[in-house]
Amino acid sequence: MSRPDGLEVALHHRLGDFTIDIAFRTGGGATALFGPSGSGKTTVLHAIAGLLRPERGRIVFDGRVMLDTAEGIFVPAYRRDVGYVFQDGRLFPHLTVRQNLLFGRYFARRRPRRHDGMTLDNVVGLLGIEHILSRRPANLSGGERQRVAIGRALLAEPCMLLMDEPLAALDVARKAEILPVLERLRDVSRVPILYVSHDVAEVTRIANTVIVMENGREGERWQS
Repeated sequence: MSRPDGLEVALHHRLGDFTIDIAFRTGGGATALFGPSGSGKTTVLHAIAGLLRPERGRIVFDGRVMLDTAEGIFVPAYRRDVGYVFQDGRLFPHLTVRQNLLFGRYFARRRPRRHDGMTLDNVVGLLGIEHILSRRPANLSGGERQRVAIGRALLAEPCMLLMDEPLAALDVARKAEILPVLERLRDVSRVPILYVSHDVAEVTRIANTVIVMENGREGERWQS
């Protein structure tokens, strides 16, 4: 029997007076969690990444159970093989771009190698960062820092890439620079993407599926 593909999420979690109560499934490609600030998007992402332990829930990716509160299962974040790209990149300031990228590769080497894993040269070419490999983060633009953060996450050979408003801190020009990179990533990489944003222009360009979140719950769903 073949195992089910894709991501299955069912979560119930209270944060003060606010409650997350959502269930959805996604396949491959890029899926966006879309909604206004405060709708619970990042909380859902944190639960999938293992950064939050919800009150009740179940998370399964490609047949692997990462969370099942009814069965007492909680796989810690470092064992979920999930790549996470934050709004601000969070690069190591004392390391060059090449060294930041190789930090992601270090974690990949601690696990059995994935046959479809991307090499350093693959990632550098995909993201167009050949010319900045010797620089440090302080000498990068916002768009360059986000490219490097994405590359570091990819080189860790994740089973899934979680992106939390990766363009929110960028100006219009830097967004225009990096959006085509994200489209290439969606089309070339085999790693499924779960992308959080409140920007409708971003999600319509990047996502194959858009899940609208309102007050901690799933609203409508769009398919491209």
